[in-house]
Amino acid sequence: MANFSKSHVPQFSVEVYQNEYLPEGGREVNAIVTVTSTGGGTTGGVPLTGATLSPARLPGQGPKAAVVIMVDCSGSMDYPPTKMRNARDATAAAIDTLRDGTSFAVVGGTHIAKEVYPGNGRLAVADAQTRTQAKEALRRLSAGGGTAIGTWLRLTDRLLGAADVDIRHGILLTDGRNEHESPEDLRAALDACAGRFTCDARGVGTDWEVKEVTAIASALLGTADIVADPAGLAADFTQMMENVMGKEVADVALRLWTPVGVEIKFVKQVAPTVAELTDRRTGASPRAGDYPTGSWGDESRDYHVCVRVPEAGIGQEMLAARVSLILPDPSGAAAPQVLSQGLVRAVWTDDMVASTSINPQVAHYTGQAELAQVIQQGLDARKSGDFDGATAKLGRAVQLASASGNEDTAKLLSKVVDVVDAATGTVRLKAKVAEADEMTLETRSTKTVRVKK
Repeated sequence: MANFSKSHVPQFSVEVYQNEYLPEGGREVNAIVTVTSTGGGTTGGVPLTGATLSPARLPGQGPKAAVVIMVDCSGSMDYPPTKMRNARDATAAAIDTLRDGTSFAVVGGTHIAKEVYPGNGRLAVADAQTRTQAKEALRRLSAGGGTAIGTWLRLTDRLLGAADVDIRHGILLTDGRNEHESPEDLRAALDACAGRFTCDARGVGTDWEVKEVTAIASALLGTADIVADPAGLAADFTQMMENVMGKEVADVALRLWTPVGVEIKFVKQVAPTVAELTDRRTGASPRAGDYPTGSWGDESRDYHVCVRVPEAGIGQEMLAARVSLILPDPSGAAAPQVLSQGLVRAVWTDDMVASTSINPQVAHYTGQAELAQVIQQGLDARKSGDFDGATAKLGRAVQLASASGNEDTAKLLSKVVDVVDAATGTVRLKAKVAEADEMTLETRSTKTVRVKK
């Protein structure tokens, strides 16, 4: 397991958890690949507490980054009027969290996208003066107009594309449905922006479409969440920006090499959230393909790789796949840097105990992926009036959340169903469910817990 680093690139390690033993005729190999990056110097995802000056603000630290904040300014942001005020305050808090030297801009989004600060197709460079100017510009933000998120993303892409930086990131806030462009327009914008910058998306209030916001975050390898009460926006934006400032390296890819005769069934991220990567493969060589993972700070993520190997006799063994972490050369002139590697093996045995035992990591994450799926299916069934189907699916979700120790998801489920017996998944649908509770469960359904050691 080799680790390489250059300048501020963190150290990456790859660990593979699997049961490599297959029975005679066995062809499916599952592995959980844990990728950890350390030593980048800052933490992505951990709130920084007890510091008089946040490490996110120390000048000269970390790689060059550019951030564009997209604020929904459509007419509905005035209902109630506190929503627009909270959005302005949250954006100001995020700007305060920018590290000195970070390039940034603010975009106001309606049925068109407007540059709020600094304007003229430029990015500002964060320092005391530009932070003050940006916050003054925020005061002039007012609500009015429709919602066409694709236009916001395309303007953000133009602004970030002009920056000579390592990390490009967007933060998008919306309170409504994307009613002023077609779903195809939004999809085309996401396809155009994918791989060019990462983006965190937030829905404020309860009048937005969960599938829309989560699709934006998924396509652009960011996080999605609900801020049901606009008063919580400032804390959420500060945390998001601290995470962005903690990113050390962008465009890391998971490269999967497989020998002749091996087919890839799926590749998905399974922690900290479930995200399908199978269809995002780009060919690297005849036997290898790359799956995007986005930007990394000090953090750890888990991936589930499933491959189908050719049949082999008892006692035979083979390399089923080689998993590498790849950092492309920005210029494209040099070969990509291999940050770390792990191997997935297959060994055929007549030992029934060895070949039938499921690796605990694989079993756990198979359950977590099913949990995300049955929550989605249960909520869809409930919306369509299929209450029996909804009860069955959400009951299974309660059972899975309870068995895996996913307490956060269990709590969210208990606001939508009355739990009679968690162990058997016996539940009753609640007659009345607050819209915010249902939307929170749907938005956070893909969040997983790691295996208890």
